[in-house]
Parts: sequence; C-alpha cells; structure tokens
Amino acid sequence: MATVKIEPGMESMVDVYIYETTQLLEQLDEILLRTEQANTFTDNDINEIFRIMHTVKGSSAMMGFENLQQLSHKGEDMFFIIRENPDKMQDIAFVYDLVFRMSDLFKAEIEKIQNVPDAELTDFSDIISELEKGAATLKGDVDAGIAGEKADKAKKDAEGNAAAIANASSNTTVDGALSVRVFFQEGCKMENLRSFLLLNKIREEAEVIDFVPKNVDTDSSTAEVIINDGFLVTFKAQNNETVLRLIENAVNVESFDIIDTAFVAPTHSEENTKAAPKSDIAKPSTAVAAKSESAPAPSQHISGGNADKSSAPPPEASNVSAPGKQSIISVNLAKLDQLHDIVGEIITTESMVISNPELDGLKLESFLKSARELKKLTGELQDTVMSIRMVPLAGPFQKMNRIVRDMKVKLGKDAELKIEGETTEVDKSIVDNLNDPLMHLVRNCMDHGIEDSVQERLDAGKPAKGTVTLAATSSSGEVIITVSDDGGGIDTEKVLHKCEYQGLLTKPAGEYTEREIQNMILLPGFSTNDVVTEYSGRGVGMDVVKQNIEKCGGTLTVDSKHHQGTTFTIKIPLTLAIIEGMEIQVFDTTLTVPISCIRESFKVKNSEIFRDTTHGEMIMIRGECHPILRLHEKFQIPTEITDFEDGILILVETDVRSVCLFADRLIGEQQVVVKPFPAYLSRYNIKGAGLSGCTIMGDGSISLILDVANLMDGSF
Repeated sequence: MATVKIEPGMESMVDVYIYETTQLLEQLDEILLRTEQANTFTDNDINEIFRIMHTVKGSSAMMGFENLQQLSHKGEDMFFIIRENPDKMQDIAFVYDLVFRMSDLFKAEIEKIQNVPDAELTDFSDIISELEKGAATLKGDVDAGIAGEKADKAKKDAEGNAAAIANASSNTTVDGALSVRVFFQEGCKMENLRSFLLLNKIREEAEVIDFVPKNVDTDSSTAEVIINDGFLVTFKAQNNETVLRLIENAVNVESFDIIDTAFVAPTHSEENTKAAPKSDIAKPSTAVAAKSESAPAPSQHISGGNADKSSAPPPEASNVSAPGKQSIISVNLAKLDQLHDIVGEIITTESMVISNPELDGLKLESFLKSARELKKLTGELQDTVMSIRMVPLAGPFQKMNRIVRDMKVKLGKDAELKIEGETTEVDKSIVDNLNDPLMHLVRNCMDHGIEDSVQERLDAGKPAKGTVTLAATSSSGEVIITVSDDGGGIDTEKVLHKCEYQGLLTKPAGEYTEREIQNMILLPGFSTNDVVTEYSGRGVGMDVVKQNIEKCGGTLTVDSKHHQGTTFTIKIPLTLAIIEGMEIQVFDTTLTVPISCIRESFKVKNSEIFRDTTHGEMIMIRGECHPILRLHEKFQIPTEITDFEDGILILVETDVRSVCLFADRLIGEQQVVVKPFPAYLSRYNIKGAGLSGCTIMGDGSISLILDVANLMDGSF
C-alpha cells in the first residue's frame, strides 16, 4: 500500500478532515445504535447514513486517502441498496456488525494518519470483500439490471454535461437566484469531488437550485468537463455576498464567473430590470448590495484564491451572516491552551503588582481603585476563557453505548446503558483524558458486574435485563462521575484470597476493612479472571484507570455490595489551572485552601475544645462535632503558635466529611494559578499526603495548595 504523504501547507486541511470525519463517524455510530435498538430504519435514518458515507468518501478522496475512499464507498453501496429496496430486507442484523467494524477500522486509520508520520495506508481488502458480500446478500432477488441502468444513466449524464453548461446561461433564471461558474486551480486533481464539497458548503448557506455537471460525487469523468467548462451552480440565498465570499475563499478555487443576477421578484416594475453595470457586477459586495439591478448581466470574471481582496469593500456587519444564524468556528485546542496559560500569567502578574510589599503603608487611592477594576476585568477574562474550554460530557458518555452494545453481543448478556447528567460541563483537556477510563469502567461492569445467567438475576429478585448507569453531577468546584451496575457486586473473600496469592498484601489479611479490600481491584497486576479474555484477565486496566484519573487531578473510589452491584466514583476538578483560594499561614509557610471547600473560619477558646479516644481534639459547632487537624503537625512545620486562642480554625468539608484546620492566621482570598509538582516528585505520593499543587504568590514566594479530600483520608 502507499504511504500517507501530506504536502507542505496542507496540515490544517488534514486537521479539518480528521475533525469532521471523526464527528461524522460518531454520528453514524449513534444512528446505528438507535436503529438497532428500534430494529428498523426510517427513511430519514437511511438518508442521513447515506449522506454521511457520501461526504466521508468525497473528503477522503480529496485528501488522497484512497483506501478510506474505497472503504466508505463499499459502505455507501450497502445503504444505497437499503434505500432503494427497503421491501427486500428481511434480516439486516449482519449489516450492523459490518458497518460497526468498518467504522472502527476507519477511526483506527484516522488515528494512525494523525499520529504516525509517513504511515503506510492499511489494506482493507478483507473488510471490503465482506462489505461486497453483504451488499450481494442485501440485493437478494433485486433486479440485476440496476447496475447496468446506473451505468447507462451515468454515461448519458456525462454526454449531456457539456451541452447543459453551454445552454445554462440562456435558460430562464429563477427570481432571486444567482448562477456562478467556478474554475479550480490547474493541476489540483479530482475537480469533481472538489465541486461536490463546494456544493455541500454552499448548501449550508443557501438553497441550491441546480448544478452542472451532475453526479460529480460518483462520476469521475465529470472532472474533465469541469476543467474545460467550469462547475456551474445556481443558488438562492438570503445573503448572496456571503455565498460568494465562501466560493472565493474555498480551497483550490482559482476564479469564478457570475452568470446572471436575477435579484428582483416578478412584482417589481420594468424599470428595475435594467442590466447592472460591469463595474458593479465585478465586485461581489456591490453586485449583492444592488438588489434593484436584477436583469441578467454579461458574465463577469472574479478571481478567487490568491486574488487581491482589497478591491471589494468590507461587508456591513449586519450582512455577514444570515439573520438568526449562529456563527461557529473550530479552534485548535493548542491555541486555547496557550490563551489559557497567558490568562494564568496575567493573574499571577496582577497579584505580584497589587501585593508588592513596597506598596505597604502607602495611601494610593487611585492605584487601589484601578487595581480593583483590573481584578474585575481579569476575572471576566478568566471566566470567558474557561467557558470557551468547557464542553459537555455527552460526547464521551454517548460513546459508551457502543461499548455496551458490542459486549452485549459477544458476552451474550442482556443489559442496557442508562445515562444521566450528560449536559454537565468540564474542561476540554479533562474530557480527553476521560475516554479511556470510562471505557475500562463500563467494560468492567459488563464483564465482571452483570451476571452471566439471567436465572441468577431472577432468583435474586432482579429484572432479567441488567443495567449499567453512567451519571454526572457538579458539586463544590468538581465533577462527580459514577459508573455503576446492578450485578453481583465484589466478592471480597475472593479478592482478598487472590491478593494474598499474588503477594499484593502489605499487612495481615485480617486487618483489612471491607472498603480496603474492594479498592484492591485498583492495584497494579490484580485480576480475578483465571482465563485471559478479550476484555479482562491480564491484570492491567483498573490501575491504569486510576493513574489516568489522577493525572487530571481526580480520584477514583470503589463501593460495592455483594449481590447488589458496584459503583465506581470519579471526582475531578471542573478545571485544572485557576482556582479561588484562601491563603493561610503556618509559621513562615503559606498554604492555599480552595474556597469551594471552606464553610467558615473562626476564633475559639481553649475551653471549647474537647478530646475523644478516636479522633483526638474536636470542637462542637451548632450541634455537630468536627475533628481538628493541626497543620503544623501534619506537615511537620515548626511554629510558635500552638494555642488555639492564638491561631484560627477553618472549617472545610467534602461531600461526606468535614474537619477544622488549625493555622496561625488568615492572609486573604486570592485567585491562584495551579502549577503541578515536578514529575520526579510523583514517587513520593504528594497528592496522597494532601497537596494538589503549588502556586506563585504576589511577592514571588511559593504557596502549596491543599487537597482537602486526600488530606482528610490521610489524617483520620
């Protein structure tokens, strides 16, 4: 097979191709999953699938990925038969398996193109052969003459294309329509497919009335016609100038001619049908603006691509897009990351300026007023940048439908996936890191959780169909994702025995709590399967899941009840970089506590403190007892303030626990930019000790950021 050759300057086109094709394949999977569950195809479903395969085939051919073009073409053939002969279908279960496999191979090839320079294109001969057999099976007793009729029709269309172009200019035009003949750059190749892609872009902005030559997506012979005579398209739009700009800026468009400008409805008077001056028509913006100049005008040639665009005046803001239409652009994530980092540096610099020790004691009312305004603006800038990066969890959640579907078929288990809270939003970088962990957890629920026997479920008083639930909620600056099943739960005796056999225990078996035993399934090398299968048994997976979640600042815990089910809980921050923090001091060390975890801070008297045999020092606040954690003891910081009356207590809480932190004093609230610890410190389990990162203070010093949840787990 040939290798992937990306010409210099085409990198951005490849990125767009990968993004758009991936989105289309995800859309294809969603339609197939829905129709398989309903056990029927509607006309809209078939047309949508056909459109997806059509578009993927055209864009793959344009990029030179011939193997992907052939693969999508064979998939398109299957749905052409389904679309044309729905009454001939009896059992189409095999279609789903074939198309799902085709989709997986397509995604894998795209990933290789994206990540492996000069990769060799994969030979899809085997799956193409199976798709051809599937198409033949679908045909059944369909008239074998269809293929011949299609060939004859294509030949007639090709013969009539040149004549159609020659006659197009003399045909009666549609009121309000505009006809444009497009010429592509010499030597760009596949002019027919480029015309097809351009046609799809025009359809996004306008109603396409006619185009010549026909069948540009399926008939390669039309490329020669387009080279000689151009691609003629007639459209009707609310804003013709927008479409002309689109054509002018399209890839590989050399130039285009405006054939006619029939802008006026039939009710207008004859005075308004005079020919538009050439000087007006030569400029798209002028021609579009002069809507009263409606009669057909002589063809005017307009350069595209590298043409000088300065001759045309800029369009008015109100005419840039159609009324009520939202403008959306795709932005490379690396650019958003860079913008995000710059905002973080701005916040750090702002803190350094406002908190400069040289300003202490000076009366600078004007400066302080400006500083408050600057803080407000940087806060708004931060919120805007964060909102740009926030995306819903619907994407990774919906992908899990495919995992459940495939395992249901291969394992012979009847189960369904329930999704809750998919509109919850998190940072884009976190979403990217969640795909693999969620996949492993859902697989674990299907493979180990849901019972193999339906009778076993019925005997336990459960419905015959198992349920895997994927849910998300946001709380206190973090997102909580749960993956649960209603299966048999974790057999703690079996887990403990297996860990003992594999030498994974660090203390006598009798000293482990049930919760600790359940979380042993997250240990590296642990597996309860004695036989290696496609989904489990190798002792890798769950520990990798935990590591990947911890990389994005999250935690993973396991909670299971025997014969009732298992729940995996993931807690991750909404965003990774900038948080609102409360600065506190312990001797000469500055610590940062996330504001989202703080309930209140207060002074106490020694008489209010009492002790118990379990948690040591405690305090009663409005009828609730809270343990006290002395930060100087926890982090072994020497300090002169050990008396409660000299320091301050900060009550912090998570979803299930609360604790009072004892510090020397409060410094104040401040936005901080979270900086991760160096990689070489990871072997010391700093996060487990209760620290999530560090930040640079206004005076240039370093402040350690507390991880409240892990701080509690490691202290009590």
